[in-house]
Amino acid sequence: MAEGKKIRGKAQETMGEAKEKAGRATDKDDLRLKGTAERVAGKTRQAAGEVEDKVKGTAEEIKGKARKHK
Repeated sequence: MAEGKKIRGKAQETMGEAKEKAGRATDKDDLRLKGTAERVAGKTRQAAGEVEDKVKGTAEEIKGKARKHK
């Protein structure tokens, strides 16, 4: 699940970058701003996926330690 978030986030970030560049090239501020928002949302989605991975890893580590101490 977290891998999917990271992949979708990277795709969204890439599309946002493309829209930003297109907006700059055509001098369309609305397209550039939409691209910026999409790029930032993509980075946020990627970060959420990474946090999810870390939380799952930590939870598994804690479960393993709890099993050892039983």
